[in-house]
Amino acid sequence: MNTTRTRIMAEAAVAASLSTVLSFITLWRMPQGGSVNLEMLPILFVAFRHGGGAGIITGLIHGLLQLITGPYIVHPAQLILDYPLAYMMVGIAGILPVFSELGKIKFGRLLFALGLGGGGRLLSHILAGAIFFAEFAPENQNPWIYSFIYNLSHLLPALIISVMVIILLFKQNSELFLQNT
Repeated sequence: MNTTRTRIMAEAAVAASLSTVLSFITLWRMPQGGSVNLEMLPILFVAFRHGGGAGIITGLIHGLLQLITGPYIVHPAQLILDYPLAYMMVGIAGILPVFSELGKIKFGRLLFALGLGGGGRLLSHILAGAIFFAEFAPENQNPWIYSFIYNLSHLLPALIISVMVIILLFKQNSELFLQNT
C-alpha cells in the first residue's frame, strides 16, 4: 500500500470521527429526529479533497459510527437508508473537482456537487421517512410531502452552513482542497 493511499484512508477515518463528534453539537434538534449541525463538513472536505470514492467511504464510516452512538431503528431497510446510505450520498459530492489549482471556486460545479451529495442524503431520508415514519405526518397530509418538508427543513440549513465553512476554509488556504495534496 502506498503512502498516498494510506494518508487518504487516515484522513477518511479522522474525518468520519470528527463528523460523529460534530453530530452531537447541534444548532437545533428536530422533534422526530434530525438536527442542524456540521456533521457533513468533514465528509464534504474529504470528498472535495480526494474525490467521490474517498468521500463515500468517509460517509460510510460516519454512518456506521452513528449506528453505534444511538440510532433509532424500526426496520433493517430504514437502518440502511437513514445511516450508511444517507452519509455515503454526501460523499458523492466529490465526483467533480470544484476547486481549481489557481485558487478559484468553480461555483457551477460546486452547486452541482452539493446538489448530488445533499440531494442524495435528502432522498435517502425522505424514503425512510415516508415508508417507515408515515404515522408522524399530520392527518390528511401525504407522507411523502411531509417527509420531504420535514427533512429539508433541517438538511438544507446544515448543508448551507457546511458549504459556507468550506468556502471560508478554501479562501484561507486553497491548497487544503486540491486533490491528492
